[in-house]
Amino acid sequence: MTEATRPRVLQMGKMPLPALDADLAREFDITILGEQPDPAQFLALHGAQFEYFVTSAGMGAPAQVIEALPHLRCISSFGVGFDSLDQASILARGARVGYTPGVLDDCVADMAFALLLDTARHLSAADRFVRAGLWPQQRFGVYTRASGKRLGILGMGRIGLQVARRASGFDMEVAYHNRRPLADSAHRYMASVQELAAWCDFLVITAAGGSATQHLVDARVLQALGPQGFLINVARGSVVDEAALLQALQNGTIAGAGLDVFEDEPHPLPGLLQQDNVVLAPHIASGTQETRRAMADLVLANLRSFIAQGSLVQEVPWSQAAAAARTE
Repeated sequence: MTEATRPRVLQMGKMPLPALDADLAREFDITILGEQPDPAQFLALHGAQFEYFVTSAGMGAPAQVIEALPHLRCISSFGVGFDSLDQASILARGARVGYTPGVLDDCVADMAFALLLDTARHLSAADRFVRAGLWPQQRFGVYTRASGKRLGILGMGRIGLQVARRASGFDMEVAYHNRRPLADSAHRYMASVQELAAWCDFLVITAAGGSATQHLVDARVLQALGPQGFLINVARGSVVDEAALLQALQNGTIAGAGLDVFEDEPHPLPGLLQQDNVVLAPHIASGTQETRRAMADLVLANLRSFIAQGSLVQEVPWSQAAAAARTE
């Protein structure tokens, strides 16, 4: 394929895996919007030249960008979350949206359990204790085991199912809350998040982000989780009322939390940084070489598939539903 015949693709910014930047540049005629001196002016002058757009869940697809791409047909996004992709403007354009589910389920579930064990046993705090030279002077605290406890899963989708599978290795009893019960689940269904929180020792969030789940875990849910309960979030920061969580951690309303995601990334509430009963990670649940490579491959596969035949390998549900409605 010559330079002149390579499909033109607008890329929102540098991708989370540098090798993907190289792969995209090798296969497509790439323009990186974030590298333009004035991105808004660039879009005003050249937006009509692009039918294909690549982004990530972290960078998103803001309405002002989509609206500046009048001939947009396809977005290929790196990530499983799609709450940062402006649904209204994308649907108004009639563009199709690919994303990368499935390939990161194991890594995110692993991270959920890493955070769960760390918060229960205070491993990060123990590391700080040893490094500070405190061991010869005092004893470290005695904390909580995970084995045999009750695990509540908020959002029993692909990742939630993998979390439940791992819980069996710790002899944990599992219950969950979804918008509706799963027909074939062996686990107990709870009708509300508050009911689930009151039942469990560890509440793990694997629900999708977006307006439907905004602050679903609020002060009432945290109160129900109680002073022996732990909150683990590997989903989206928006699902948790972060201010209410900080207050719950400060007041002993809950025992602790493990967070890989935050409401305003990369800026957790400053008070969280002062709490020894919370473990903080910089949104790295999918951050393994194997998973990031698989995600990159799916970004490429989605783009190639749409350019070649007008379909996507993995399509965001509301994009797929809109496409189906247009063909009826």
